Order: sequence, then C-alpha cells, then structure tokens
Amino acid sequence: MAHFAKLGANGKVIQVLTLNNSDMLNADGVEDESVGQQYLETHNNWPAQMWIQTSYNTISNTHNSGDNSKAFRGNYAGIGYTWDEDDQIFWPKKPYASWVKNTTTAQWNSPIGDAPALTAEQEAQNTADTHMWGYSWNEANQSWDLTDNKA
Repeated sequence: MAHFAKLGANGKVIQVLTLNNSDMLNADGVEDESVGQQYLETHNNWPAQMWIQTSYNTISNTHNSGDNSKAFRGNYAGIGYTWDEDDQIFWPKKPYASWVKNTTTAQWNSPIGDAPALTAEQEAQNTADTHMWGYSWNEANQSWDLTDNKA
C-alpha cells in the first residue's frame, strides 16, 4: 500500500489516503509517484501536484525497519502537518514559536538543545514512584524547567 497526503493552502496536509500499489504502476510496471498522483486527481477531483507520497514507516527521518536508507520525506504525514517542498519533509506542527527545524532528524528542536538528563537520584525516585520528574519547555524564559508531575 502507498500513502498520499492531500495538500491544502500553504502546504497543509488536509487528508491522507491509502492507494493500492497497482494504481501507481507506470508502463514498465514500476511504482511511480506521478502515476499515483494522476490516479488520485482522476478519482478525487483534486490537482495531481497537491498529492504527495508519504511513508507510513518513517518518523523522525528513521525507517521502522532499521534501514534508514528507506526513510522517506522525514515523517509520515498527518493531518495538520506541513509539506516543505524545499527540504522534502513533512513537518508536524511547530510546538513553540522559538523552536527551529532540524532537517537531519525531521523534528523541531528547542533553541538551546535537548532537555538536560535527569540525575540518577531523580531516575530512582521516578522508578520508585515517589516522584515523576521531567523537564518541560518554558517558552517565556527559553529554558527547560524541572517539574515533578506527581506533586
């Protein structure tokens, strides 16, 4: 099965459809995205160029088979994602105004990097279920704040 994202205004994904692989074979019997796009235009009354193939098996530029050479277009498209034609990546919604695109991982990153690691003591408290330590992004201060979600 092949999957295609239907694009609306500004490259927003408004629908994702499944297509039989046989519906996208070219004259040589090879799967061809443009054949799938033409099929979808004919059967869904939506312009062919507004259908973009996406991989159900790709997230964060990683293929679930473990063979990342098969990773395709960064992320499996979801409704509300945005198609970035320049980078050939489907992007989830930007979580915070300050976050930036990481085209290597096809994910958004905070402007200061990943959240700090928990200490061994915090991890032990989480395991013992006495606390639920974690970090949350503080957009106003541009910082990772340590929180206890059990408190």
